[in-house]
Amino acid sequence: MAEESAWFKSSYSNDTGGACVEIANLTSQVGIRDSKNKKGPALVVPTGAWSSFIGLVRAGDVDFGVVEP
Repeated sequence: MAEESAWFKSSYSNDTGGACVEIANLTSQVGIRDSKNKKGPALVVPTGAWSSFIGLVRAGDVDFGVVEP
């Protein structure tokens, strides 16, 4: 997995905690993890799939309903 310095949060995230994820650009893949659980599991997806997902989000084509644990 990526070195600790490779992970980053969006500049839109704040330090109050809650619902932040961190991203790492890997070779031909993107790592996604919970910022509160840095030693926990990470989701790894192909770069193309991540780019497609981000494109859908930016276009407003993804419904982000709130899901409570």
